[in-house]
Amino acid sequence: MTADDGDATTGRGGDGPQPRVLCDTAALAALADAPAGALWRLAESGRQLDANVVRIPPGRQVDTHREPDLDVLLLVLAGEGSLTAPDGTLPLRAGVLTWLPHGSTRALAAGGQGLTCLTVHRRRPGMRIKPPDTTAPSADRPR
Repeated sequence: MTADDGDATTGRGGDGPQPRVLCDTAALAALADAPAGALWRLAESGRQLDANVVRIPPGRQVDTHREPDLDVLLLVLAGEGSLTAPDGTLPLRAGVLTWLPHGSTRALAAGGQGLTCLTVHRRRPGMRIKPPDTTAPSADRPR
């Protein structure tokens, strides 16, 4: 940061969004009794990304699935496990960064210590409720 960039911690130097610390992933990963699922989610308004810290308990797994639309980065924060894809199984341990390209098939399994990871991907657009299609026939309208 240069002197002309302003101070991100105090908000001086512009009216736009300011960088800030969101969570302590080391503290989340160290939770011995953490529940299964998302321990943290990126929820800031106006974001272009989604991110989660996810915990898979020892011996549990995320079944084989395919993400058709989004590339996902998966960073293992703690524990160990495996990533299974059609071409084989890859070991996962703390520090391993994996790219899960859109359209790929994969499954995740936690080892004896469980698996805590950070996932990051492009934000999905929110669900939109549209007015009814007035050109389509309906049960109460003649065809």
